[in-house]
Amino acid sequence: MIDQSTLNTSPQPTIKIEDDRTGMSVATLKRAFLDNLFYLQGIDRSQATLYDYYVALAYTIRDRLLHRFIKTVATYKQDKVKVVCYLSAEFLMGRHLGNNLINLGLYEKVDQVMKEFDLDLNEIIEQEPDPGLGNGGLGRLAACFLDSLASLEVPAIGYGIRYEFGIFHQRIQDGWQVEVPDNWLRFGNPWEIPRADESVEVKLGGHTEIIHNEKNQPKVVWIPERTILAIPYDTPVPGYQTNTVNPLRLWKAEASEEFNFEAFNSGLYDRAVAEKMDAETISKVLYPNDNTPAGRELRLAQQYFFVSASLQDLIRIHLRTHENLDTFYELTAIQLNDTHPAVAIAELMRLFVDRYDYDWDKAWEITQKTFAYTNHTLMPEALERWSVDLFAQLLPRHLEIIYEINHRFLTGLQTWFPNDEALVSSLSLIEENHGKKIRMANLACVGSHAINGVAALHTELLKKDTLKDFAKLWPQKFFNKTNGVTPRRWILLSNPELSALVTEKIGDGWLKNLDEMRQIEKFIDDPEFCRLWREIKQNNKRSLAAYLLKYRNVEIDVNSLFDVQVKRIHEYKRQHLAALEIIHLYNRIKQNPERVMVPRTFIFGGKAAPGYFMAKLIIKLINAVGEVVNNDPDVRGRLKVVFVSNFNVSLGQRIYPAADLSEQISTAGKEASGTGNMKFAMNGALTIGTLDGANIEIREEAGAENFFLFGLTAEEVYAMKAGGYNPQDYYHNNPELQAVIDRIAHGYFSPGNPDLFRPIVDSLLHHDPYMLLADFQAYVDCQDQVSNTYEDQEKWTKMSILNSARMGKFSSDRTIREYCQEIWNVPPVKISLNEYHPEYVDY
Repeated sequence: MIDQSTLNTSPQPTIKIEDDRTGMSVATLKRAFLDNLFYLQGIDRSQATLYDYYVALAYTIRDRLLHRFIKTVATYKQDKVKVVCYLSAEFLMGRHLGNNLINLGLYEKVDQVMKEFDLDLNEIIEQEPDPGLGNGGLGRLAACFLDSLASLEVPAIGYGIRYEFGIFHQRIQDGWQVEVPDNWLRFGNPWEIPRADESVEVKLGGHTEIIHNEKNQPKVVWIPERTILAIPYDTPVPGYQTNTVNPLRLWKAEASEEFNFEAFNSGLYDRAVAEKMDAETISKVLYPNDNTPAGRELRLAQQYFFVSASLQDLIRIHLRTHENLDTFYELTAIQLNDTHPAVAIAELMRLFVDRYDYDWDKAWEITQKTFAYTNHTLMPEALERWSVDLFAQLLPRHLEIIYEINHRFLTGLQTWFPNDEALVSSLSLIEENHGKKIRMANLACVGSHAINGVAALHTELLKKDTLKDFAKLWPQKFFNKTNGVTPRRWILLSNPELSALVTEKIGDGWLKNLDEMRQIEKFIDDPEFCRLWREIKQNNKRSLAAYLLKYRNVEIDVNSLFDVQVKRIHEYKRQHLAALEIIHLYNRIKQNPERVMVPRTFIFGGKAAPGYFMAKLIIKLINAVGEVVNNDPDVRGRLKVVFVSNFNVSLGQRIYPAADLSEQISTAGKEASGTGNMKFAMNGALTIGTLDGANIEIREEAGAENFFLFGLTAEEVYAMKAGGYNPQDYYHNNPELQAVIDRIAHGYFSPGNPDLFRPIVDSLLHHDPYMLLADFQAYVDCQDQVSNTYEDQEKWTKMSILNSARMGKFSSDRTIREYCQEIWNVPPVKISLNEYHPEYVDY
């Protein structure tokens, strides 16, 4: 008989089985993916579509985020840390799947899993709709900031609106922009988590009354006309190679009572659901057209809706761990992303004074210490102003509070500057001309402890011009925070071949510290490195060309110079200056059909605001010029004009790496910063641009010799306008410019309607507010310099490498570090990830 006591005496190895929800191995990911396909999508592989695969994979990755997300939030609560709260009307996040795979370090493993199932990960990523929750740079900046905040392990939460319909889907019909609803939530959103139990009420309309409290003291009470329910939806935002996953909390509007049963039983079916429809309108669409009174009312309601919901949420979070709000500013740093959320200052005062019974002075002290304000525009007409009448109708209590803020502010101002009525008028929160209006930028400046611009020139011009009187009053409040973009999305995800080459040569530290990219400068004279660099650029051009052919039925020459301008369409951004240059080149060919020139493909993309007639006419002009140029046999492929419809984040990820030349040609002194210029340069595109916005700092970093500079400076623009600028002087004294304008004016590009582009011609000849004619010849000469340089591919390649290598300053990580140190006073918090157990209850 065997002695059982002699068996199993040696230590047995512990067998560890990964949990399907959190495991990171290929085998576990594969199993979890199939389980989600079967149990969440209710389908097996024999019937699954690419979209089914996308949803199953999205939930597989979301599971791995949630472990980190819950621990992150629990740590902030437990340690009572100070949190950055980013209030923004826009968050242009882009697709989540690819970015989350990158940040979790799972891209290669998931790619392997998909290959084992004979699936293409890129095709699956393409199934995700772009959340169109922004219009351009403002929203994309907010998204980059959230990525950097999490990557730097900074406690943060983003607050905005869960628009059911994002920025419109743009189609081009007969050369015109046509707006189509962007129903990005049509099939749901696997990344978001609804939190109905954390809903809050937001009130609108009505009137105020004065009552007396138990101490017989007068107290203002707001009696609202209607109450909206704000329901939060959380999207986890992971950092790169960290355990930090911060929330983006977006608010959906619903009626407090969804259905009027009495009205329905009476046969009044429309009235039965009217309140529900009215409430849901608030979060229905991004930026409703504000050319009508109803549109303006809806915009203001949207802004107040998400601001009020967010502040109530922050107060609730604070009071979970603190007895009162005295230390609110010590644990909450709120950043106002432009003037859209500026009503938050009046709302926080209302909550402190009306709901929590703070005296005015104490409430104001906390409010000022809590808020900081980012300005994104130099144009006074772009600073939001709301009519007093509209405020009285929609936010009557806030109007009273703003008047009280203004009264106290101006009283102090008149004490400091007793005889300066012009200064008092300039700084007042109320504009008296042409009907009383509330200046939201002034409210933001008065109610914040810090004010920042987004590029060195922008900040200086704010102090000298747009906000000069506030800068005179409070110079210590003003900071510059040059914008940045995240290298994880805009290089690693968008340009994998370039990322692999850089990492092979210098390691992957550059992804957390972009300054390390300077190390690739030592390879600038290495012929093999330069050859690979050119090859990667060419591969990116082929990839874009294949995409445009497949999805847009547009054929382009990959051996031509890709000259790209993709951004919001606006007169100050001067897409029509590039159109004038195309016509100029076309005229050269018509004069000499045998002319030798560098082949160019001009790629445009961007949306015009639905109510912006001139911007939409510029899109039509670009397409009309393209129709002629692209089909003229004399051109013979030397020029091609392409307008890529519905430009968005995902399309940008294809275009930026493929561009040879980045057009950043706004009128000097008009662009606050720009971030597209940074994305292009990081991916090796050379820039042609004016000394405007962040162009100045890009040129300083890349080196003047690696930047194609043209045009008037901001000082020269101001001086020329002050001296009486006459654009016709340029028209009459420049035969080439005259020929370009005359082609447009005489209907060459609109044969069925010769006067179609008359508004553009008249604007240029009689007003030219953005100085196109003054800058035309310098632009043409600079473009000739571009062509000459491009012919020397060795020189061009070295310039391209140096542009990428020297863009470290323009990482959003650097921007966020500066905000944390100089404005928010928020240190990083490390998240230690506990091992997940199914019986887990709480951290």
